Amino acid sequence: MHFDANSVIPLYQQVADAFTAGILSGAFPEGDQIPSTTEVSRQYQLNPATVLKGMNQLVAAGLIEKRRGLGMFVTTGAQAKLKAQRQSAFYSEQVAALVQTAKELGVSKADLLAAIERGYGHE
Repeated sequence: MHFDANSVIPLYQQVADAFTAGILSGAFPEGDQIPSTTEVSRQYQLNPATVLKGMNQLVAAGLIEKRRGLGMFVTTGAQAKLKAQRQSAFYSEQVAALVQTAKELGVSKADLLAAIERGYGHE
């Protein structure tokens, strides 16, 4: 994890984003405990209230849960939920923009699909 105090993104949001990335990548598997507010604040020299605010965003989103006396844990289904959210955003934002640009440039649907197929062929 890396946090930039000079970023336009608030630190609490950077904390939430870092844990979200960890859940998506599998670094924080479902059912596993995540580092405590105290651990994160000490390790990265952040205010504990800032770290807690970021974590509380994830609690509100149903991605992590507080277990009294035990800490915070990644909820079952958190990774799938995040992937579904990212896919929805991808379709509604990036794909829509791609199609709009293709139309503006006169790229046919067939040519766009062929270009996408070529892109997948380079994996």
